Amino acid sequence: MAELKILAENEQKTTTQKTRAFLYQRLLMESINVPDSGPQPSTQEGHGGQAQGTENPAQQPQVASAVPAKKRMVVESRSLVWHHFEKIKNSENIVVQGKCIYCLKVFFCESKKHGTSSLKNHMMACLKNPVSKDMRQSLLTFNTVSTSATEAPVGVLGTWVFNQEAIRRALCEMIIIDELPFRFVEGQGFKKFILVACPRFQIPSRWTISRDIYQIFLDERLSLKKLFRVGTQRWRLQKKIISFVPVSSPRGEYIAKALESCLLEWGIKNVFTVTVDNASSNDTSMEFFKIVQDGLRFADESVKRVRDAVRWVRNSPARLNKFRELAELIGEEAKSALQLDVPTRWNSTYLMLNTAIQYQSVFDSYHQNDPSFSVDLGSTPSFLDWGTVESLMKLLKTFYEMTVRISGSLYVTSNTFFSEISDLSCMLEEMTKAERTEKAMGTKMKEKFDKYWGDPEKMNHIIFFANILDPRDKEEYMPHQFIQLYGEAKDKECFAKVQNSMVALYNDYAATYSDSSSSNQHVQSQLTTCTVGRPVSRMNSELKKKKRLESGGGSSKQTELQIYLSENLVEDDESVSFDVLKWWKNHSERFPILSKMARDVLAVPISTVASESAFSTSGRVLDAFRSSLTPKIVEALLCTQDWLRLHNQPITLEENLDEVERLEKELPTGAGTTLPSMLPSIPEEV
Repeated sequence: MAELKILAENEQKTTTQKTRAFLYQRLLMESINVPDSGPQPSTQEGHGGQAQGTENPAQQPQVASAVPAKKRMVVESRSLVWHHFEKIKNSENIVVQGKCIYCLKVFFCESKKHGTSSLKNHMMACLKNPVSKDMRQSLLTFNTVSTSATEAPVGVLGTWVFNQEAIRRALCEMIIIDELPFRFVEGQGFKKFILVACPRFQIPSRWTISRDIYQIFLDERLSLKKLFRVGTQRWRLQKKIISFVPVSSPRGEYIAKALESCLLEWGIKNVFTVTVDNASSNDTSMEFFKIVQDGLRFADESVKRVRDAVRWVRNSPARLNKFRELAELIGEEAKSALQLDVPTRWNSTYLMLNTAIQYQSVFDSYHQNDPSFSVDLGSTPSFLDWGTVESLMKLLKTFYEMTVRISGSLYVTSNTFFSEISDLSCMLEEMTKAERTEKAMGTKMKEKFDKYWGDPEKMNHIIFFANILDPRDKEEYMPHQFIQLYGEAKDKECFAKVQNSMVALYNDYAATYSDSSSSNQHVQSQLTTCTVGRPVSRMNSELKKKKRLESGGGSSKQTELQIYLSENLVEDDESVSFDVLKWWKNHSERFPILSKMARDVLAVPISTVASESAFSTSGRVLDAFRSSLTPKIVEALLCTQDWLRLHNQPITLEENLDEVERLEKELPTGAGTTLPSMLPSIPEEV
């Protein structure tokens, strides 16, 4: 307290010292818990002998008023963000907000409340800022790349930088490929997902998405047109949907006009073949369907009993669980799940019977343990029914595997089609020589087979040409195949017609491409002969050309077709898949004309599975969520989906039921259960 009195009575102190004394006094009072205005205990001071208490409160303002008001110097901000923002000041000339000069967004930036952190963050992320791309920081990512279905995925280290346009493009491609509705981007779940995954991404509206999708369609179409112009020499089978438009009438002239408009728009001048969805045009899938359907009629009762048994088990979850328990107990559990068929689709009937016959003992056990099985069905599959189904399965398996082979979209199918027909004829011939039901089925199916392939005049010669252009077959087996199909009375005549047609087609290609090849040879001869000083005789060249034309394009020298047919067959290694287009690509220098012919002939599709797949896709696109799409948008969605999908993905004929069965087994059963990964494990005591 003595120090406090000395500081209060010292009037010679400077203003700064008085201020410090006042603050020190306040701090000391607070430390001893003495209120400012309360009475203070008196103390004796040696100087003057007077009692001195607390200073008069009225004197405190005098001490404070002695301190002059010091104005704070305004310092202009030196932050670099103000090169990209406009300052917004209040009435007191204080900067309170910053406005981006690129996107015009406003952010609070008052120095005492907010600072410039928000401005810096926006400056780094602003997509309209020309220097933001250089200022953004890349993030390391570890992406998995799957090399094949059997090998484990391989990780690749890369970088990622936020890009609004790239994410927006990927969103449009997801909607196209996965057939999502446009309003998907306005869903609450998607917005929440984006908020967690990438908060900086600005979700576009469905109208913006529709415009972006159509622009992607235009860009991809332009790229594909360029590929058609400059990439015609690629030795790889391609499947592209280039148009999907409504036709006002199913009449031929309207369809022809639609095709003509499509070809003119794409600048396609040369069309080699046209495959249509009509039985009169050798549509393979329809023919196999009709042939097998006639055979199935003879086993209709047995197939119906098996179908009813499968339907009865699958209609109740309790029955299906009991069926699985019996299968596990007996040890007859198959890899595939029980599935119902579509009675009008024989390939689905084959898949149903193929699975059901593996569970034959389980069905018999179910019949013995559950009386309701026979009561509800009335007639259950008997031992004779299973025997009939087993015999039918051998036939259907051959047809099913044959259909799968000729319906491929990633490889050439025309070169093996004639061999498939020959094998089918042999199989039906054996069935007609069998006994009982199999003989009746074979006889009926042989009649339908002869209707489509029994007359050689109705066969398109392209089928024979493709078989000859396969270096593994050529003409080696064709005479025997003609005998099998048409008998010894017609085999020689048919084979001679095919040979003559093959030579005529080759001569057309030789006449078309020989001028360009001869001109190249002419240039090469000039380069080689000019060194020895021998002039090139134009008259001799013209006479040789005239002589070659008068003799039908032939000469004493063997043609490429003759050389090709005279060489040995290529050995067929079943362990290695043979790529016929790759073989012709490797031998295109030896056979420059014949290789062009082979490329056109082998590219002819045998089935219409690819076209039917496109129409199936259209049924999913024009669903309840996309019922108001315009024809242009529908075409853009279908074509762009086909162009953006991976080229190595085959067209699947059936659903992958094995994956469905595996997933169903992994899910827990019973009411109120939860996936194991959703909740932590609970101790038994609880």
